This record gives sequence, C-alpha cells and structure tokens, in this order.
Amino acid sequence: MAKRATARDVAEQAGVSKWTVIRAFTPGASITESSRAKVMAVAEKLNYRPNLLARSLATNLTHQVAVLVDDFENPYKLSFLERLTLELQSEGLVAVLININEHFDHVHALLNADQRQLDAVIMCGTAFRTEMLQDVRLDGAAPMFVLARDSQIPGVPAINCDTTLAIKDLCRHLHEKGYRRPGFMAGPKTLSTALGRRRAFKAFWKAHGITEMPELAAHHYSAASGAEAVRRYLNEVSPAGRVDVLLCENDVLAFGAMDVIRSEFGLKVPADIAVAGFDNTLFAAAPAYDLTTYEQPVEAMVKAAVAMILGREPKKTVTMPGRLVVRGSA
Repeated sequence: MAKRATARDVAEQAGVSKWTVIRAFTPGASITESSRAKVMAVAEKLNYRPNLLARSLATNLTHQVAVLVDDFENPYKLSFLERLTLELQSEGLVAVLININEHFDHVHALLNADQRQLDAVIMCGTAFRTEMLQDVRLDGAAPMFVLARDSQIPGVPAINCDTTLAIKDLCRHLHEKGYRRPGFMAGPKTLSTALGRRRAFKAFWKAHGITEMPELAAHHYSAASGAEAVRRYLNEVSPAGRVDVLLCENDVLAFGAMDVIRSEFGLKVPADIAVAGFDNTLFAAAPAYDLTTYEQPVEAMVKAAVAMILGREPKKTVTMPGRLVVRGSA
C-alpha cells in the first residue's frame, strides 16, 4: 500500500510549518489566505486528509455524538433521525447510533460513550429512567440531552414540543367537533420521559365537565400494540358505552387502532369512533388513515440541541410549539 501523506509531508512541500498545515484545516483558525491556498494546493496534490483520530487526541474532542434509540418500531424515528444526522453532519459532527435493547441498556451505552470519549449523548428513546441514569453520571462525562421527550433528570436538558399546548389544541378541536366521550391510548409508562400527554388530556376534559375517560394501555409504541389495546377495549365494552373519540399517544398506535376498529369490528372512522394521533408521521396523510394529528417542530428542536452541543446556546430545557394537522379521522 502507498504511504499515506502526513501533515509534515504537506508542510515540507509547501514550505510552511506543520502547525500552519493544521491551522489551514481548522475552521476559524488564524491563517492568511495566501498560506491557506498554498497548503490546500499541496494537500490536494498529495491527496492529504487530516487524521481526525490524531486531532481528537490533541483537542480532546472526537466530533462524535452518541444517539440512543430504543423504539425502532416507531416509524416517526426514521424521519427524526434523518433530520438529526443531517444537522450533525452539516456541523462536522458524526452520529454514533446505539440500539438500546434487552442486551444493551442505557447504562452500558453511557459507559461505552464515556470510554470512547464521545462529545455528547442524545437520548431519543422512551425507556430510560432517572435513577438508572443518575447512577452512571461520571465527573467529566459527555453532556446528555433528551430530545423530543420531557426530562426530569437534574442537569440533563430536554428539547421538546410543548406538550400542554399540543394536547390543548388537539382536545379543543375534538371538543368543537362535538365529541363528548373521549378516551386516551397511552404507550409504555416511564419515569424520566413521562410525556405528560395523558395528564394534559385529562385536565382539558375535566375542565369541560367530563371526568370519565377510559385509558387504553399499549405496552409498546407499535401498531401491533395499538391494535391489541383497542381490540381488548372493544371486546370488553358494549357499543353503547364506548368512546366516540380516541386520542392515541402517537401515530403508530393510532394506525393499529384504526385497522382493528374498521377491519375486525366493522366500525367506521370517524362516524362510529374518531381517532387522532401525535407526530404527523409519513403515513398519517395516506388515504388509508387520513389521520388528524399534531406535528412536532422537529427541525427547530434538532437545531437547538446541536447548538447546545456546540456551545452556541446555553444548555437548558426548551419547549417549542408545534402545529395541529386536521384530517378526516377526527
């Protein structure tokens, strides 16, 4: 194999110091344009590229960010990860995607990220718990951020959608449409990532004189879990006592619920039971679902998180408004 060109090789041919070569490849470094141009011309001739590993040892920065995900069954995650990785890469950062599962939990992931000296950790899942993460917080460890979820972890900022405003907008629309027997389908219960959607939902309807609100429990954020939850509910409750509108904690649960409502029980959406979701995923607009939902401000949340990682903004919890998307399901 041909020997790989080094910064010293470029410096010798360009007639500059090694540190001038390093500055030429460092954004914002102090160097004249003529020196930069000379270095770049020789670098191109020698096919030289900076050694990022060596640079990380010198700067104590790896320009790598761990992204922890534990709910890959949720289709919302694909578009979300696309936006996140695009923003990281545009800033010269690389995402290290870590699949959290029964064999590799959040504790292992955080310890692993610390050993690899990653610059930051972004948690995009639902199953991490306050007490579990506090046990592995290390002095000097990479800063952690919770993205698109609430956080009750001291010192860990969350960048998320304004839950109270979102649910109020959804419920106000449903109330104006005349629905008076609301039900809520919740995903798996967690501690540090409690979404607060259930709480805001109950508060709205209670303020409007409605206190009986059935809660359907889904064990996972998946269409299969949404289907199972609504199937169990419809089998147990007589037609006269059923809800007239079901708000699901996210779109994928709503997809599963709608499939069962129509295909297994022969009911119509929204004539018999209206359904609404949350996230405005790709399939929400498909004619098969035509789902009323709420869109999170993904791009703004991602930009805010990356700005905090880069030190351009103070590390603090931020909530942002999204938008209600009304379609035919409710």
